Parts: sequence; C-alpha cells; structure tokens
Amino acid sequence: MTVAIVTDSAAALPADLAARHRITVVPMWLTLGGESVREGERALSELLGDEGVSTSGPAPGEFASAIESRLGEDGVLVLTIAASMSGTHEAATVAASQFGDDDVRVVDTATAAGAEALVVLAAAGAAERGASLEEVEAVAKDVVERVQLVAAVPNLDHLVRSGRVPGIAGWAGRRLRINPLFEFRGGKVHRLRPALSGDAAVQRMVGRVLRSREPNTCLHVAALHALAPDSADVLLARVEAEVTPATKFVGEFGSVMVVHTGPGLHGLAWWWEPDGGDD
Repeated sequence: MTVAIVTDSAAALPADLAARHRITVVPMWLTLGGESVREGERALSELLGDEGVSTSGPAPGEFASAIESRLGEDGVLVLTIAASMSGTHEAATVAASQFGDDDVRVVDTATAAGAEALVVLAAAGAAERGASLEEVEAVAKDVVERVQLVAAVPNLDHLVRSGRVPGIAGWAGRRLRINPLFEFRGGKVHRLRPALSGDAAVQRMVGRVLRSREPNTCLHVAALHALAPDSADVLLARVEAEVTPATKFVGEFGSVMVVHTGPGLHGLAWWWEPDGGDD
C-alpha cells in the first residue's frame, strides 16, 4: 500500500497523469443561469460569453467522500489550490478533520494550475517510492516553497474582474497594447514588467526558468494554457531546447480557471529538484 493523493481540478492535471499515479481529482463547480454543474460537464464555449458565470470549490462532503474512498491505504494527503484564491482548502480541512491527523493531512499548495500539479506529482512520486504520510507531506511542502509560475495574457480584463490584480493594470494593458506578464507566488498574483511582443513574452518566461537553475538539479516543468495549446507547445519546446526536463507536460486549464483568466493565457510552472544531476 502507498499514501493516497487527492487534489482538486484547479490543478489542471492531465487525466493520463492522474490515472497513472492513482491521483483522485475532486472537481470544482460552476454556476450558470442558476444551474450548478461540475467542472468538465459543460463545454467552455457555453461559459466564456456569459459574464454571469460564477465558480466555487468542492464542498467538504465531496472531499470527505474522496478521502473515505482511499482510506484503506497508508494515509491520505490532500493538496489544494491556494487558500487565498478559493475556499477549497478550508473545505478540505473540514473534511479531513473527520478522520484525524494520523490518517489524513491537508496541504495548501499556495498556487494553482500547472504549479499545483507539479506539487501533486512530486507528492505522488514520494508515495510511490514508499514514503510515509509524514514524509510525503514534507516533500509536498518542500516543493511548495520551490515551485514557480509565470504567465502571459492577451489582456488583464478577466483577472481585473476577478479581483486578482489592480484595475489600473488592466487599463494599462489595453491602452498600451502590451503583453501583460505576471507571476503567482505566495498565494498572490504579482505583476511583472510587460513584454512588448508575444515572442518577447516567451523569451522572458523561458529566461526566468533558466536563470533560476542551480548546479546539480533537474527540472520539472509544465506548460500551462487557457485555450492556447499552440502557445504552450512553443513554450515547452523553447525550454527543451535548453535543458532536458525530468518531468514535462502541457496542462490545459479547466473551465473554472478559464472563467477567471480568460482565453489566451499561456505560461510555465517549474521547480528545480536538488541532487537530480546536471544535463
């Protein structure tokens, strides 16, 4: 038996990776026209044109069911989207309290999307190597401190509406026709110096990955996107031209994330694992 891993769909973890590592994914929710649906049950085309769409995290009962279904294993670790962005972490904590610390732990990844997925995969890898619940939790918390996420968006309108960045930043992006860049760290969105072209944005993002490298480390990287697969592919190819990652994948945003960011977002999430060997 191994420690079971549970996460939420905000991690945008590709289904094949979730299945391969036996990761249970609890879906987020959307409300459209008074009707609540689980993420993945409606086509994105039905959601993007409706400004009345709202989103919410899973309820404690949903996490409790997911945890209970995995309790026969060597404990359960639940990894959630940043608590600063969603009530999902609180819901998971409430659910976990029904089972006790000896069996279930909850970790706030302080991030989302591809960065959250990388934390989840690191925890799953530790579990597969036979680590205890405490050891798997420690691995996850270590990667939370290391993982980075940077992204570009066509404009900041959706993020402004969602309250993630100051309104003036959205105005500047529209007025100057720049390519806004931001990073997500410590549970918050931070504006970066904008790029003057799409290619410049790609160079800046790839450059941040490479500059953060330390000796004797290996790279775990995800190219993330919101309805921009070609842009994500370009980013991943640019990274691979410079270094051979130990982990790589493209993570497509689910509908909940796209509602908040809008289409066209593309970026990179990564962390460098110590003692992984140089390329």
